[in-house]
Amino acid sequence: MQVERVPQTQLQSKVTTQQKIQSAYQGINTKLASLKTAADDMLKTTSWQIGKATSSSSTVTATTVAGTVPGSVTFDVTGVAKAQVSTAKYASATDPALAGGATKVGISIGGAAAVDVNVTTNTPQGVAEAINGAGLNVRASVLTTDQGTVLQLSSTKTGEANGFTITGLAGGAPTDITPAEDAVIEVGDPTAGGYTVTSSSNAITGVLTGTTINVTKLENNVTVTVDADNGAVADKMKAFVDAANSVMTEISTQTSYTAKAKQPLTGNSTVRQISQTMLGQIGTGQSGYGSFSQFGVELDRYGKLTFDREQFLKAYADDPTKVMNAVMAEDPTVQITTAPDGTKIPKSKMTAVMGLAERISIAANNSTTNITNAIKGSESLVTDLNKRIDAWDLRLENREAALRKQFSNLEVSLGKLNQQSTWLAGQISSLPTPSSNG
Repeated sequence: MQVERVPQTQLQSKVTTQQKIQSAYQGINTKLASLKTAADDMLKTTSWQIGKATSSSSTVTATTVAGTVPGSVTFDVTGVAKAQVSTAKYASATDPALAGGATKVGISIGGAAAVDVNVTTNTPQGVAEAINGAGLNVRASVLTTDQGTVLQLSSTKTGEANGFTITGLAGGAPTDITPAEDAVIEVGDPTAGGYTVTSSSNAITGVLTGTTINVTKLENNVTVTVDADNGAVADKMKAFVDAANSVMTEISTQTSYTAKAKQPLTGNSTVRQISQTMLGQIGTGQSGYGSFSQFGVELDRYGKLTFDREQFLKAYADDPTKVMNAVMAEDPTVQITTAPDGTKIPKSKMTAVMGLAERISIAANNSTTNITNAIKGSESLVTDLNKRIDAWDLRLENREAALRKQFSNLEVSLGKLNQQSTWLAGQISSLPTPSSNG
């Protein structure tokens, strides 16, 4: 049966090989997806508009997002956002918490219609459990204090819009020990051209585009400044270059060959073409701009990309628009208007110039399509091989049954021969021995 299984074993070996090929393809596809994400990130205008915020106060901070516009603003913090906290006092934890024969409390948030909350146990703890189970933006707890039992009600959100009222408690409305308040900053004199900005939270937006100002206490004469963060743009560019190198390294690993080891995609022309395409997109530079080495990106002698951060920062500081046009997607305002021989190209035949990131994004997308098709082809082959392996299971089962029957018959025949041999031996041994005198 070991001999009979050789064809099936060979098919199983082919399946294992194809699975290794699929895994190698998938590894490359993962790297290509990361590269396309990094390239597409460089195609966003907001990726080139990154700010770094500073504050003159230790109690005021500022954060920025992509698309931040540089600027500065000086203001007074005249209000800090607070969440409402109210309390109702009882002589003991077992005192009735509801007014009269009431069985529910009404809670209104931000002036909206009251929501009725049914209370099954008429004690402070029963009221707290009912409120917490209602799923509202109000939480309740029962505290044991020097002044007796206190039912404390707290809003889960800051700001006046999240203030609440509660009805139906014994003793009337609870006391607001911390009123709901908004955060407010005042820029200049509101009565003389200045303005105020109000927020229900202490994170205030809308003063500087793409910047959030976070306040924590009342304070005057605070200045928040946002400057362009070219270093963060350089970090994104480096991530883009690293993603491209990661693809080429993965391809090199999966297609390598040594005397000791042969990788799954050794000699695979589809995969090798990806590297050649990527290198070609980078090495040709851009018409009207020239080599990408001008902003620090170039190929080394090993076929890998290098990124000179200082060169990028210098080129970007000197002419941000020029560098952006060399990296970003098609820009109809950047066109080839002159042929290589110096002649003017008719406007009808002008074509938009594609930036480095656009080229790489397209190449990565096309390569992903090719690799995905290769994976599907390999999966189809594995499916076919597994069907053939399953067919061999039945064939081998029938073959084994036939062999067992054959050998069983041989054993029966051999047993009969052994019996005949034993009988003949007995007959021969029973024959008289010839006398010595004949």
